[in-house]
Amino acid sequence: MTEGVRILLLADTHLGFDDPARPRVRRRRRGPDFFAGFERALQPARRGEVDFVVHGGDLLYRRRVPPGLVERALAPLLRVADLGIPVFLVPGNHERSRIPYPLLAQHRNLHVFHRPHTFTVTVAGLRVALAGFPFARHIDLLRRLDQTGWRRHEADIRLLCMHQAVEGAQVGVQDFTFCSGDDVVAHHEIPRGFAAVLSGHVHRWQVLGGGAVPVLYPGSVERTSFQERREEKGYLLLRVTTGPAGGRLADWRFVRLPTRPMRVVEMDAQGMGPARLADLLRAHLAECGPDAVVRVDVRGATVPADLVRSLAPPGTNVTVSAREHRA
Repeated sequence: MTEGVRILLLADTHLGFDDPARPRVRRRRRGPDFFAGFERALQPARRGEVDFVVHGGDLLYRRRVPPGLVERALAPLLRVADLGIPVFLVPGNHERSRIPYPLLAQHRNLHVFHRPHTFTVTVAGLRVALAGFPFARHIDLLRRLDQTGWRRHEADIRLLCMHQAVEGAQVGVQDFTFCSGDDVVAHHEIPRGFAAVLSGHVHRWQVLGGGAVPVLYPGSVERTSFQERREEKGYLLLRVTTGPAGGRLADWRFVRLPTRPMRVVEMDAQGMGPARLADLLRAHLAECGPDAVVRVDVRGATVPADLVRSLAPPGTNVTVSAREHRA
């Protein structure tokens, strides 16, 4: 990637997930995994290999968080901004479309789409206009775009940054496909004039080409749900060049991040004695490996979570769900 504008696109870091300030149960937490993935994803920027960074939203795992967590979450982005690399941040649905404690995000190179807006920067000798807006639960795309004023900005390259589901995007182990809805953008609604749409919100990385403008999702940096257990996690490196109608996406590359394996253990404990149940649980958990994130689904019995955790190898994260036995 040597010609045009080089972009690092990441999203859905969900910092603060399983990272309580005062944990009530002593066990391994997954919070550090999310921060580690975030830091790894920003390495190309710190090495000077990209011209700017776009975070597609859901920096945090929810809106109501202490200021200390916001400081920790913004710190890696601010370190990149300190290097003179512009950073663009879209508030997502987990932030309720607004980054909390906005004064903590004050930096000349950190640009937050607090409202529909277009930022223009000059990188690699090219004027790049980035139009964007916070997550909208009821999306009228053309109205939102008009509010950004994107057509009034002269630029060699235009990009649209958002945190929305786009028609055709897929998620989950059953490949659920977004088709329509108040918060879903249809391909035909995206006007020509952008080289690409850079978006968060969908946790599986994918590139959609069903419309006039390609839509790129980097996915999340970590798995937040067992629905994502078969998905790779990482970020995207893009190269955008000049051309008619706002430029063109020249190439892209997905970079995979290391993630802990996720496993689901299903058991039918109907009529099973405590000793036999414990032996089977211990054997199944051992097969998952010492670094796994495991969900144990037990039918026909209620098993205390503390008992299951005591049977798991050290370092394993275990959750338990009980199901009624059905004949």
